[in-house]
Amino acid sequence: MKFIVIDGLDGAGKDTHAKLIKKRYESMGEKVIFRSHPEDDNPYGRKAKKALLKGGKINHLKASVYYALDVIRSLRLYYWSNPGADTIIFVRYLMGVAYLPSTLARILYHIFSLVLPTTEYMFFLDVPPQESLKRLQRREEHEMFENLEDLKRVREKALKLAENWHIINTEDPITDVQKRINRILDKLDQRGSL
Repeated sequence: MKFIVIDGLDGAGKDTHAKLIKKRYESMGEKVIFRSHPEDDNPYGRKAKKALLKGGKINHLKASVYYALDVIRSLRLYYWSNPGADTIIFVRYLMGVAYLPSTLARILYHIFSLVLPTTEYMFFLDVPPQESLKRLQRREEHEMFENLEDLKRVREKALKLAENWHIINTEDPITDVQKRINRILDKLDQRGSL
C-alpha cells in the first residue's frame, strides 16, 4: 500500500495536486482513499474548521487539538485498519505542527514522525507567502493564519521540518507542477516495484 502525504502552506495547491495524484492512480486501476484534513465527515474535523475560522489563543489551541484528533481518526480508520486500498492520500498531516510555537513544533514533529507512519511519498508544496496570500484572498472564508506574517512564520518553520520531504515549488502552472510531482512518483513507484 502506498501512503502519500501532501502538505504545505495554505494556498499552495495541496487539494488540487492531491486530487490529480488520486486520478493518476485510479486511472491505473488502483483503489485510492483520499483524506483532506480537517474533514467534514466527523466532529473533530468540523470543530477544527470552526475554530480555524475564529481568532484568539483558545481557538488556536482548539484547532490544533481537533485537527490532531481528526488525523488520528483517519489513520485508525483508513491506514491501520487495512481497508484494502492500494493507495492512501492524506492532505495536511505532520506539518500542522508548524502552526505551533517553534520549539513545540520541532518537538512534536520529531515525536509524531517517530510514532506515526511516514513514507518516501511525502510532498511539501511550497509557495512564497505573498503568492499564498493572493490565492487565499479569492476564498470566501478566511482562517486565523491567513495573513502575511503568519504565512511567513509557518513557512519558515515547515521548511526546516521538511528535511526528508520532496519540496515542490507551486508558483508555476498546475500542469508543470504536476509533471514534476509525477516524475517523482514514477521513480518512487519503480523503486517500490523492484
